[in-house]
Amino acid sequence: MAGFPGVSALCENPTEVFLDVSRLLLTYADNILRNPNEEKYRSIRIGNPTFSTKLLPIKGAVECLFEMGFEEAETHLVFPRSASVDQLRRVRETIAAERDQRLGVDQRASCSSSSASTSSPAPTPTAVSEPQRPIEPPPSLLGSKSFLGTLQSNFQHVMVYENPDLQQKALCCIPHEQLSSRAKDRLHKAREADPECSLAEEDMLVLELLQWFKQDFFTWVDNLPCSRCGGSTHTSGYLPPSTDELRWDGGRVENHYCNTCNLTTRFPRYNNPEKLLETRRGRCGEWANCFTLCCRAIGLEARYIWDSTDHVWTEVFSRSQRRWLHCDSCENACDKPLLYEMGWGKKLSYIFAFSKDQVVDVTWRYSCKHQEVLSRRTQVQETWLLHTINGFNAERQQSLSADRKRELLERLLVELVEFISPKSPKPGEMGGRISGSLAWRAARGETGGAAAASKGKATEFVFIPTESEKKAKTFHLQYNMAKDCYYRVHNNQEKIPGWENGVWKNESVFRKEEHDWKMVYLARTEGSSSGRLCWRIVCAPVGMTIKSVSVRAVSQTFHSGAVCWRLRSSQSTAEFPGDGEMHSPTGLAGSAEVVIEAELSGGDGEAAWQHAQLFRQNLKDTETSSFEILVEMEDA
Repeated sequence: MAGFPGVSALCENPTEVFLDVSRLLLTYADNILRNPNEEKYRSIRIGNPTFSTKLLPIKGAVECLFEMGFEEAETHLVFPRSASVDQLRRVRETIAAERDQRLGVDQRASCSSSSASTSSPAPTPTAVSEPQRPIEPPPSLLGSKSFLGTLQSNFQHVMVYENPDLQQKALCCIPHEQLSSRAKDRLHKAREADPECSLAEEDMLVLELLQWFKQDFFTWVDNLPCSRCGGSTHTSGYLPPSTDELRWDGGRVENHYCNTCNLTTRFPRYNNPEKLLETRRGRCGEWANCFTLCCRAIGLEARYIWDSTDHVWTEVFSRSQRRWLHCDSCENACDKPLLYEMGWGKKLSYIFAFSKDQVVDVTWRYSCKHQEVLSRRTQVQETWLLHTINGFNAERQQSLSADRKRELLERLLVELVEFISPKSPKPGEMGGRISGSLAWRAARGETGGAAAASKGKATEFVFIPTESEKKAKTFHLQYNMAKDCYYRVHNNQEKIPGWENGVWKNESVFRKEEHDWKMVYLARTEGSSSGRLCWRIVCAPVGMTIKSVSVRAVSQTFHSGAVCWRLRSSQSTAEFPGDGEMHSPTGLAGSAEVVIEAELSGGDGEAAWQHAQLFRQNLKDTETSSFEILVEMEDA
């Protein structure tokens, strides 16, 4: 088992434990290998009882999944499209071989073969619950049970936000008077911008709370610093939760391991918002959990939003606008419901809102591609889902007054009307906002002034070949987006950290990390109509001229977004595509310098700035260069 430490660790378990766990691991692998285009087999819900009770506590089990190619998202382990199927198959066959050996020759001979391998026994239909069930024709009974559990747990969890003592504890953490004062100032400016403004101070308070929570209160965690040396750590599986961690609903404890100290730092993923008021850190699950509590504590009507594609956030009801506002505390984003589909490129399917009074399927608020979404809603029957939600709401609303029931019904009818027609994102407009309201845009600083103020400034960095590069007659630069570092290949692999530290010109471009999706890229600043980056190599100071230039760049566009790549010298200009291939335009020979330029433009709606991206890369891909410049030189 050389090369697969996770498999080796798994084999150290007693045979009975190994056989039980290996059977589940093979089921996960075989479902992907047999159904490579089925998204439901590529994710494992961490809260799944089968996973949390039969895999999570077993030594080496989760590590095996990581070795197969699974990556950790917020609430799931995900097998991304970029993962190697060959690697998955190799790990699977290694586990299967060990399983065969422990089962014995007689049992091995009777095992049924699969398309992936002939060595493991066929899994029974009940081995893994949704979304990893073995291949069975519909109807999906297991899918209904899994969905029922998700709806029940979330619907029950939001009741904790109604605890008066907990709300008081949260209120003590919030600078309520200060936020209210800022909200009044913000409303005053909005009414100055638009005398017809019908917004209320409560709307502005939502914006102030979002900003405070993001900037001053909560902290995002990828990996905790080492508790001994303060250095960087990496996630290395999970640890058994302590009694105190379980008390605060921290049943999942990440092992953040320091290679320098050989020390483990524990990161409990607490689900109790009272504890989160103390720790003030986490990922989107912790952020949305604690932020929703804070909203309730200051008297806002709020609900918790769960997205089956692995994200959570909050909605707040605006009395003045008579509608629910999307609020993402991780992004400090308000009223941008198409952010995930149009900005992040998510393939949405099920999104539910949970409050103390009701559950609502709000998927359609967050999509402008209703037919595509509907085609992905295959885990349960729509009639079953509607009946189940109605049953939940009828039971929860039994004790409500007639006036409150009527109010909830009226709100629901307004939402349903909103959901009927898909919204079309347009430049300067995103679905669900108050159409044409200058006050609302002014209150959020989206009238254009903020964008102009945030433009990047020129850095004027110039690459000049060193003596070693002159001797090799080659300037070779590579850049890795995940590491955010340049490497000068023929200058003893010199490292230049920070993308901006190798740029000659930077106009309205910044580095964006998507923690939930673990992706990173360069994009233009929000609100800017275009962005530009330039890299400059000058050979004249070392007595050289350019013989040839080759460039490999990766860019990605969405909707009407565009990226234009150019190579410029004093003699010529040539365009080339950002397709990840090496391109060597002619007409540059004899030049004393060359400039590589990327211009970003286009895009639709408020997320237009994200629709043209440079060097998009997984944060874990620290080996692949995203950008490469190769300049062959000759004596002047």
